[in-house]
Amino acid sequence: MKFKGFSLVFIIALFFGCSSKKVETNDNPLSQLVYAKGISFIEKPNYTLLSVKTPYKGASKGLTYALYPRGGERPNVKADAYIPVPVQTIVCTSTTHIPLLDYLGETDKLVGFPTTDYISSEKMRARIDSGKVVDLGIDNALNIERLIELNPDLVMAYTITGDYGQLDKIQQAGIPVIINAEYMEPDPLGRAEWIKLSGLLFGKETLADSVFAFIANNYIGTKDLLKNTNIRPTSLSGVMYSDAWFLPGGQNYAAKLMSDAGYNYLWASDSTEGFLSLSYESVLSRASQADYWLGVADYPSLQALAESSERYTYFKPYQTGNVYSYNKRVGAKGGSEFLELGYLRPDLILKDLVKIAHPDLLPNYELYFYFQLPKE
Repeated sequence: MKFKGFSLVFIIALFFGCSSKKVETNDNPLSQLVYAKGISFIEKPNYTLLSVKTPYKGASKGLTYALYPRGGERPNVKADAYIPVPVQTIVCTSTTHIPLLDYLGETDKLVGFPTTDYISSEKMRARIDSGKVVDLGIDNALNIERLIELNPDLVMAYTITGDYGQLDKIQQAGIPVIINAEYMEPDPLGRAEWIKLSGLLFGKETLADSVFAFIANNYIGTKDLLKNTNIRPTSLSGVMYSDAWFLPGGQNYAAKLMSDAGYNYLWASDSTEGFLSLSYESVLSRASQADYWLGVADYPSLQALAESSERYTYFKPYQTGNVYSYNKRVGAKGGSEFLELGYLRPDLILKDLVKIAHPDLLPNYELYFYFQLPKE
């Protein structure tokens, strides 16, 4: 999902004991999924059946895709799309898809993308700058004629609302479309595990499993550093848009990260999976004495924050300087690396958050995504 600046959707993207028991069938589970709940793969004799269970919030039914060997016979099975693999050319529609190519060595397969300026990956920017990636306009109004001219093997898309209008037009032109619903996963490692989807598409299943295992081990190892720590500083997140303060609900992905990093997020008891829209007064009442303020959109300094609204200065983190932005790394055209890479690398986000609140646990680690706002 690509957004200019810092979308509300993205403010704040290896133990296997929690996996379910293997179901005995005549089919072979292709890959053990541990954290991702919204996707499943079943290997058949001549094809793989892939299911996206909830393609968007509130979806009444899932989607099924049949992946079969390139050059082989299309399977006689009901599916929403039939995809020859390995994929040789692809159009992606979200910056979060870009690392799924980069980390599998498939950067050169991207041929089109809506608003390429949002991409921050150095590898992909080099490909864009060499003219090998066509800019397809904006994601909710793709230049479908140009996309059809490209004739990619696959379009990897997403939908927030369930509007398949332009995606149906692409499929009617004979180009298969697959929905990547990674953003629906509430667990940070669940989102990262969607790299296994790209592993299937590009014939890189083993590499995808290895990449995910590294990320998961890194995440769990960092989380385990907190086992003997009883200190849980309080945290606030988000900023105001117009007169409403948007911050993660207690069951949100970002809230999970803060909890795993040893914070007492002040809205942790809330049952909302998405974002809360609150009045300034209610946030001030609960969080005026918070220890840390994490995720302040694209504000570069405390001065800029105060100039935006004097009301921000009434919070303790502003007064103590404990305000952090995730905008440390920005691409050549202004794209946010946090928004692009964060879904695949929650281990780096977790390390940043642990380093901020518990610096002694990671003495030699340097913040990757986050930075402390300077005074001016």
